[in-house]
Amino acid sequence: MGIITTDNLVFEYIRRDENGDAVGVKRAIDGVDLDVEKGQFIAILGHNGSGKSTMAKHINALLSPTGGTVYVCGMDTADEDYLWDIRKSAGMVFQNPDNQIIATVVEDDVAFGPENLGVEPAEIERRVEGSLKAVGMFEHRAESPNHLSGGQKQRVAVAGIMAMKPECIIMDEPTAMLDPNGRKEVLETVHRLNREEGITVLHITHYMSEVTDADRVVVMDHGKVAMQGTPREIFSRLPELQELGLDAPQATILTSELKKRGFPLPEGILSVSEFLEAYRTLPEAYRVQDPYRSIPEHIEESFTALAKDEAPLIELRHVNFTYSPNTAYEKKAVADVSLQIRRGEFVCLIGHTGSGKSTLIQMLNGLEKPVDGQVLFRGEDINDRKYDRRALRSKVGLVFQYPEHQLFEATILKDVCFGPKNQGLSAEEQKKRAEGALRLVGISEDTWNDSPLEISGGQKRRVAIAGVLAMHPEVLILDEPTAGLDPQGRDEILSEISRIHREAGITVVLVSHSMEDVAKYANWVHVMDRGKLLYAGKPAVVFSHVERLKKVGLGVPQVTEIMRGLFPQEKRPAMDFITIEDAVRALCPQDGEKQA
Repeated sequence: MGIITTDNLVFEYIRRDENGDAVGVKRAIDGVDLDVEKGQFIAILGHNGSGKSTMAKHINALLSPTGGTVYVCGMDTADEDYLWDIRKSAGMVFQNPDNQIIATVVEDDVAFGPENLGVEPAEIERRVEGSLKAVGMFEHRAESPNHLSGGQKQRVAVAGIMAMKPECIIMDEPTAMLDPNGRKEVLETVHRLNREEGITVLHITHYMSEVTDADRVVVMDHGKVAMQGTPREIFSRLPELQELGLDAPQATILTSELKKRGFPLPEGILSVSEFLEAYRTLPEAYRVQDPYRSIPEHIEESFTALAKDEAPLIELRHVNFTYSPNTAYEKKAVADVSLQIRRGEFVCLIGHTGSGKSTLIQMLNGLEKPVDGQVLFRGEDINDRKYDRRALRSKVGLVFQYPEHQLFEATILKDVCFGPKNQGLSAEEQKKRAEGALRLVGISEDTWNDSPLEISGGQKRRVAIAGVLAMHPEVLILDEPTAGLDPQGRDEILSEISRIHREAGITVVLVSHSMEDVAKYANWVHVMDRGKLLYAGKPAVVFSHVERLKKVGLGVPQVTEIMRGLFPQEKRPAMDFITIEDAVRALCPQDGEKQA
């Protein structure tokens, strides 16, 4: 028996109506057999609702099986006598860090677990310092978690579990809110714990590039194990993964696209370095000498022409914002930021965790007020005493970083109706708009009467987006809208938002840590660093500053790294390839001509 064993595990959620009466049963786990050996690093993939988080909660004994058994370190999780020892052995990092941060100071929160385990004070101090340094949060050790960004809170939650040094760490989307550098740091730390201290790791994620170094990948679908194998074995079956709502690293997808066009590349390429090595060994006939010959024209054509001569829809003029001014917790979040957003733009805001992105967008519809500077909508100062901010929030809709912050009604349908109801619409029109928005974001009709607080994190995010879309806003602001969504859900949501942007002329402001999403959808990018606006431009120009982005905790799409690795710097213009379609067009010139 391994450190974790499930034998025909079954779990069913009981659905209840508004009165609490049982109205049905949903089987979330359906006969799962899993055996994890001590010291393994297991990655678990699956679409939203596939049962990943439910299974993780069984391993931590937060849930008890409806059928079958779960053993952790030889202890039956259904036996209440073992609950303390199981949770001591299997530490869990939740999807939402607010679910496990309880102290008022960061270092006290990280110390909480070891203190409860009876660890000596000197050792606790060493563990707290080491864990916070490992996740890049040591300089914030004396701050209140309430003043941290979502990504920073997530790092603190990871540090809190690491400080307990459990035999097994279960991570449920722990990097969903982290910037690229933060994701890299956390994963490197967990891999080091796995290698050097033999800690078993179960890592649930929707970032395909995070699983390439795992010992084994388990793919779940509708409560069952659909696929299992090494990362190379799993990603060599790309069509099957895509049918399950998943994808693969960009290096793998680019390889697949080139193989379709006759390139003799090997199966299962997982990384930039593997792709570069394989491409360089191709016969001369398959290798392009100058892929940058047409990039400026192609990229210029790929962006919507924006009316730069018209007045901005939203404008920030020398805006500053400070949390808890004149106290010991004073923290400057936004520093002298000036920017403009014009009607019809699809703008992305990127920056490391804690760079001020979330604070800045909350000033765009008056949820936060700058300490000085102006925020203008259609030329009017929204913080003027006479300005109607309630009317503004019907025009400028905001989807929060955590959807739980805006979900509260008894049912999903009622929650999405809330905005239209506040707009004074009739009950019939409220329902019509809510149903349309729910269909738009892919929420199944048979769940509309479920509680929005009892669905998965990814589904909550969809419902939150639907609640704003139902109000038919002029501006849609989204703070990490795809965090917690599976690849198919991510693409569906962003594609629909992009379609609404094009067809309805809605202005979109997207905060994202996914450089691939930014490259695919934005026509203008603002880069923030430590509360300041670093620079702005078209995505292809922004991503050409690779070293500058890396210095501020960001990165570039994997495909950009590939193209820059293949061709010498002196041949590159001020713009770069940023999507798989760009790369295929460049590496297959004849294919690109056929498409043109």
